[in-house]
Amino acid sequence: MSNTATGLPAPQGKLLLIGLWSAQVLLFIAFTLFGCMKFFMPVDQLAAMWVWPGDVPAWFLRLMGIIDFAGGVGVLLPALTRIQPRLTVLAALGCVLLQIAAMIFHLSRGEVPALPLNVILLALSAFILWGRSKTAPIMPRQ
Repeated sequence: MSNTATGLPAPQGKLLLIGLWSAQVLLFIAFTLFGCMKFFMPVDQLAAMWVWPGDVPAWFLRLMGIIDFAGGVGVLLPALTRIQPRLTVLAALGCVLLQIAAMIFHLSRGEVPALPLNVILLALSAFILWGRSKTAPIMPRQ
């Protein structure tokens, strides 16, 4: 995806890279924020903001916090440092699967208003999975 005359990325390639990095930063912010909230906030405070936390065991909520946090860090940090960047692809896959599971969970409970956020996070995760695995992979440090 480079201009052979100048060696610079083609304009569409540059837009793709900007989109991928933007998606990675957005997912990092969302998943680490939600993860910290699920892990550290009292259940009653979370239940006041979201419908479902009051209906699940506290250990499940805390586990979801750890998984969210790990996904958020995983989609950005390995690519940013170029240390084991293939972990970014695996984290994006994990985030895709997590959002599919979350959508099934919310649908099974009739919590349709929760779905738009899951759809957005799923789309961003799938975009990163596609982009960083096939189109614009990050090369590891040498």
